[in-house]
Amino acid sequence: MADSTHPFDVLQQLVAQCRQHAAGLPAQEVVSETWSGVGFRLAGQSMVAAMGEVAEILHEPRYTALPRVKSWVRGVANVRGRLLPIIDLSRFFGSSISVPRKQRRVLVLDRDDVFVGLLVDEVLGMQHFPVSTFTSEALDTAEAFKPYVAGAYVREQVSLVFNFRALARDQTFLDVAI
Repeated sequence: MADSTHPFDVLQQLVAQCRQHAAGLPAQEVVSETWSGVGFRLAGQSMVAAMGEVAEILHEPRYTALPRVKSWVRGVANVRGRLLPIIDLSRFFGSSISVPRKQRRVLVLDRDDVFVGLLVDEVLGMQHFPVSTFTSEALDTAEAFKPYVAGAYVREQVSLVFNFRALARDQTFLDVAI
C-alpha cells in the first residue's frame, strides 16, 4: 500500500515540530549606547583614541634618523611615497619603551595639516565602552599626560581617552628642532 502523505505536508509537520521545541532567542533587555576607539598602551598606561583620530596603524617602519632634532623624534619613514615623521611618544612624555620591536606600533595621524606617526608600546585593538562608564574627573594620571587626556572609561581597568588634537596643537610637540 502506498503512503498517501504528500512530501510537502511532511515538511510542514517538521517545521511545526521544530518551532514547538526550539529555544527562544535571548531578549536584550537594555540597550546601551557605546563609544568605540582604538586601544593602545603608552608607558605602561592603557589608553584609547577616538576612531576618527587614527588614520592607520603600522608596524614600526624603517626610518632615517634626522640631525639636530629632539631625542624623541626617531626620524622619517617613506610610507607609500609620503614622508612620515616618526615620533617616540613614550620618550616625548619622559619615559622609555620597554617592549620588543615586534610589539610596537605606529599610530598615523593625518588631519589638519598634521601627518605624523606616533610610536606606542602596543596596540590593543578596537575597543567599545558603554557611554555610562565615561568620567571626566581627574584620575590618577601622570602629570605629563594630563594636558592630553579628555577623560577616561572605567571598567575592569581605567582607559584614558587620549586627545591627539590637543597634542597636534601643542607647541612643545611641534617644535622638534634642537
